[in-house]
Amino acid sequence: MYTFYHAPNTLDEALYLKAKYGDDARALAGATDLLLEIERGVRKRSDGRAPGVIDLTRIPGLATIEARDGWIHLGPLVTHNQCVANTLIVEKAFPLARACWEVGAPQIRNRATVVGNVITASPANDTIAPLLALDARVTVRSLERGERTLPLDAFITGFRTVDLAPDELVTGLSFPALTEQSDGIFIKLGLRRAQAISVVNVAAVVEREGAGEDAAVVRAAIALGAVAPVVVRASAAESFLVGKPLNAATIAEAARRAVEAAAPIDDIRSSADYRRAMVETLTARALHQIATGETRVGWPQQPVMLWGDTDGVWPVTTKRRTETGAASKSDQTALVNGRVTALPGAMTLLDSLRAAGLVGVKEGCAEGECGACTVSLDGMAVMACMVPAERVWGSEVVTVEGLGTAAQLHPVQQAFVQSGGVQCGFCTPGFIVSAAKLLEERPHPDASAAAEALTGNFCRCTGYHKILNAVVLAGRTVSENNADK
Repeated sequence: MYTFYHAPNTLDEALYLKAKYGDDARALAGATDLLLEIERGVRKRSDGRAPGVIDLTRIPGLATIEARDGWIHLGPLVTHNQCVANTLIVEKAFPLARACWEVGAPQIRNRATVVGNVITASPANDTIAPLLALDARVTVRSLERGERTLPLDAFITGFRTVDLAPDELVTGLSFPALTEQSDGIFIKLGLRRAQAISVVNVAAVVEREGAGEDAAVVRAAIALGAVAPVVVRASAAESFLVGKPLNAATIAEAARRAVEAAAPIDDIRSSADYRRAMVETLTARALHQIATGETRVGWPQQPVMLWGDTDGVWPVTTKRRTETGAASKSDQTALVNGRVTALPGAMTLLDSLRAAGLVGVKEGCAEGECGACTVSLDGMAVMACMVPAERVWGSEVVTVEGLGTAAQLHPVQQAFVQSGGVQCGFCTPGFIVSAAKLLEERPHPDASAAAEALTGNFCRCTGYHKILNAVVLAGRTVSENNADK
């Protein structure tokens, strides 16, 4: 797969490795894009071979979210789920929080980073539009030349290309926090409710003179995704809004002018004409929600994370040990279901676990779409097909085999049997691991929470009714068992 793997423990060490290998090595954080790109040959070395990787996720202090002098700063390991759960982001950068919530599923959001989304630079990537509307800046660093900061629209130079030298790493993102006079929203149109690539997405941020409906717009930023080679600002619409109230007439005209910034194509997800129509519709909807104070309608009060007690911050420090000793990076072992297990490298965690005999972990898609390979890594639910095997050396992994035994099933396993939630059984291990993680943070889930937790798990047999019933039943069983103690 990748030709070599390094896991530095400090940022300076990572910068040294990047300077040493240049374009022959790719920095890895969430890996939810990078591993697929390497597998498909999108990312290559100059000699045509697969690149090596420099895994940053063991470096402490890179997953911070901080406010300083009116600006919000994100470290390079900040994940989408961290943004969803972070009060500062939700209150002062809501378009970004909303976009992060729309990305993939909990398992993906536990690994995928905002910086990684920006570096991939796909025009359909969800977090780029809100960051552009928030006037974000990107900070990069090299060992030799030091640090430089540039606007996001200058960092992204074209379709999937960025201004990042071979010896540089992105060390952070920053943007001004929204003020009391500002509000913003992100709206995504996909072909399904979850795990969908944007057909069109729109982020809007508007600052007004006051709170009344006649308050004039002081500043407007409207960013459009998936309608051009890069995410673009609708400058004609933005300038039109300044000095005017956000009423029906100005919203309609601004939405019409936003289409001028779009240069969409026909592709498998949509026609160009449909995208143009949706730019107008979504822009009008976004501005209407800002005008009426409805930007947070539907926002979950308690989002499902599937990250246990970790707070979702990499690296997670695990101190668990077994009678046979602790898992170690140096001897290439992980603590798998409570036992120290040797795992081969140079492959995904999914393939490595199966090579080690853990066949309960299934390969349904090998690209993070189906959730059949869901496992718990250091307490967080992740897709094993999107994690390098070497990343778990010295860490703790729990698969479906580690949740219960034939004699004593896990409550979720028992509930699946009772409710008829097991169908062909292929996807079942992933569903059970996700549901077990849900019960850790939500002991008594309702059907809505269960559906939210399982958005990353796909069943090809039939419907989800009995599966959701099983998750709710498992929570009820746990509650009754605890009450009897």
